Amino acid sequence: MDEPTGGASAVAEPPRGPSRTRLLLSLASVVLLADLVTKLIVVATIEPGEDIRVLGGALYLTNLRNTGAAFSFAEGFTVVFTLVALAVVVVIVRTARRLFSTGWAVALGLVLGGALGNLIDRIFRDPGFLRGGVVDFLSVFGPDGRIWPVFNVADSAIVCGGILGVVLALRGIEFDGTRSTGKDPADTA
Repeated sequence: MDEPTGGASAVAEPPRGPSRTRLLLSLASVVLLADLVTKLIVVATIEPGEDIRVLGGALYLTNLRNTGAAFSFAEGFTVVFTLVALAVVVVIVRTARRLFSTGWAVALGLVLGGALGNLIDRIFRDPGFLRGGVVDFLSVFGPDGRIWPVFNVADSAIVCGGILGVVLALRGIEFDGTRSTGKDPADTA
């Protein structure tokens, strides 16, 4: 029996709406620009190791170079982290074609912008190609990362995008904007 137009069918195509690729790329561009501008200002105005106390000591501005991963972990593996960042960028750009979820566009845009910001440092800063030190400059509750590791705008965007991605995945929201329902009924037979 044919169903009337607008009724649910056994295999319904999800309503997609417009692709969210433009949102992803716009947000990534804003994050990248903010990261690059803040790093340029820090490098031009703050001497390495200098600490500037702001917000009553809740935040310190400094100028440190991180050749490792987050929190200066594994500093001898800079080339590996650079290649991982390149892979992340490629995967996100390839995923963008099938992106119809606003939440996922925001999450991936934050991660992409942050990954590109730190990748640019690794490619172009000393000590050399693929081994450059990422400029970190935000230290909370104490100077020089005594309380919390020093970070930058790109790091913040990556963490926020990652947290949002976990929340979306836990809620079962797919890249195409549909919600997964858990187990496939065919798997229970």
